Amino acid sequence: MTNERHHRAPSSRALNKRSSLLSRRGRPGSKSRLLRVMGPGLITGAADDDPSGIATYAQAGAQFGFQLSWTLFLTYPLMVAIQAVSARIGRTTGMGIAANLRLNYPRAILHSTIALLVVANICNIGADLGAMAEASRLLLPALPVWAYVMIFTTICTAGPIYFKHTRYVAILRWLTLSLFAYFATLCVVHVAWGEFFMGLLPNFLPDKRFWLAVIAILGTTISPYLFFWQASQEVEDTKTQPLRQPLTRRPGQGRDALSRIRLDTLLGMAISNLVALAILATAAATLYRQGVHEIDSAAQAADALRPIAGQFAFALFSLGLVGTGLLSVPVLAGSAAYALGEAHNWPTGLSKKPREAKAFYGALATATLIGAAANLFKVSPMKALVWAAALNAMVAAPVMFLIMKIATNTKIMGSFRIERPWMIFGWLGTALMAIASLVFLLSLLRG
Repeated sequence: MTNERHHRAPSSRALNKRSSLLSRRGRPGSKSRLLRVMGPGLITGAADDDPSGIATYAQAGAQFGFQLSWTLFLTYPLMVAIQAVSARIGRTTGMGIAANLRLNYPRAILHSTIALLVVANICNIGADLGAMAEASRLLLPALPVWAYVMIFTTICTAGPIYFKHTRYVAILRWLTLSLFAYFATLCVVHVAWGEFFMGLLPNFLPDKRFWLAVIAILGTTISPYLFFWQASQEVEDTKTQPLRQPLTRRPGQGRDALSRIRLDTLLGMAISNLVALAILATAAATLYRQGVHEIDSAAQAADALRPIAGQFAFALFSLGLVGTGLLSVPVLAGSAAYALGEAHNWPTGLSKKPREAKAFYGALATATLIGAAANLFKVSPMKALVWAAALNAMVAAPVMFLIMKIATNTKIMGSFRIERPWMIFGWLGTALMAIASLVFLLSLLRG
């Protein structure tokens, strides 16, 4: 069957001609071209602003006002670098990160990395589902929290299984619009813009809580599950779009593919960090100014906004929580399933039907269900968030190191080995996350 498909595949000249025609067809409408470009990077960036991340940014704003705004500018180039490099690995090799690790590194490295990733993702899923349920109960108190957890668990599990991949990706793209709720919230609160712009300048406080907040923001914005997801989605695109082939097979597609990845990632991460900045600024302008410096969850932040900023701001913030959760939980579960599937060489991918990839979809559903079950334990939402951030911090540095090793390996990447600017920012981000992880762990050990 494979040989037949290979012989029937269009020639390189035919592929280039059809690709050129498609490109020219998109030129008259720059809007349609932009929508085609904004794919894995946009969804990945939006998924970064999950309910756990929203709680982190809100807590940072409530504790320190605008003083941590600069961290979101610091992380932007580092996020762009590591996400673009991850996407480039998927597009070049036609395999996700875990598959490349399986083929090129010892099994001990592969399995320890995947185990940490899956545990961190499940913790994140649990915290996100809990935050979505709490926000929903604030908006519609008719149902208990556990009922909302079950509803969202069912939606997030059924969506990727029953919708066709292209349709589900379109749904995820539409869900990114929920992020604009946070821009709207910022518009209806009073912001001291002078203080806001001063917060964009780096400043440091000799306060343990300050540095823990910095590390939490780093661990939230540069999260390992995003690396695996974006690389795997580039692989999915080569399967669902006949014109796209792994660049090791069709190097002629390299220039356009890498240009698209660069623009997609730049835009996706920019939207992600601007939303994070809007959340931090909203909390700083309201909660911090009113003396509310400690919050237990993103839902509590939304509730605290009600008497300070009004019902409309509260509703926008809460709806944003639900929308971003519906986007991020499937991405968290999906990245865990991709990692497990590629590590064990299962039939893997959302482009496959459930009966063709039973283990993959089983892993996706199991990760979501275990995360939902975690809400049955009496763990405070903020503690769940702290441990999820700690695990992400611990996983991020070694995963980034491995990604950079793959991306700079000519035997794996061929002529698409990353260039010097990507190397500099990629290794800089890896070093920063290693330092952040070490500081975080030391602070936890010291209590």
